[in-house]
Amino acid sequence: MIILGVDPGLNVTGYGVIEASASKSFPFRRVKLKEAGIIRTKARDAISGRLEKIHGSISNIVEEYRPGVLVLEKLYSHYKHPVTSILMGHARGAVCLVAGTSKVKLVSFPSTRIRKAVTGNGHASKQQIQRMIQGLLGLKEKPRPMDVSDALACALAYVNVELR
Repeated sequence: MIILGVDPGLNVTGYGVIEASASKSFPFRRVKLKEAGIIRTKARDAISGRLEKIHGSISNIVEEYRPGVLVLEKLYSHYKHPVTSILMGHARGAVCLVAGTSKVKLVSFPSTRIRKAVTGNGHASKQQIQRMIQGLLGLKEKPRPMDVSDALACALAYVNVELR
């Protein structure tokens, strides 16, 4: 199964495509990295253009890899930074629209569930997640920037939570 994890942001959207397949030691799965990266928009551009770029880029990834599921982190709003969550909500909406128009199953997990599924600790740091992703996918280096490791964590959380 192909899984697309996305860490939506208006400035930087991270994405990661993995393939999970059954291994001989059921219920464990073999996981292979297919592609990962970021979509960067310019703050000086109009929000409509920025959202169009995010939507178009994620649409292209979905068209190329045909994931069975697209996984996002549930929206969380910190009372000290409400504007940040509103801006992330715009980017998240563009990604959700891709899932809807492409008929790809959309799954959202709370951040603590993603962290626990990947590291065993629901309050793991971003650095711990990065190191765990590196180990789980057998990467020579930690995935950078953090938006990429967060997106891959979303995808791996789906494997660990839903495919067990």
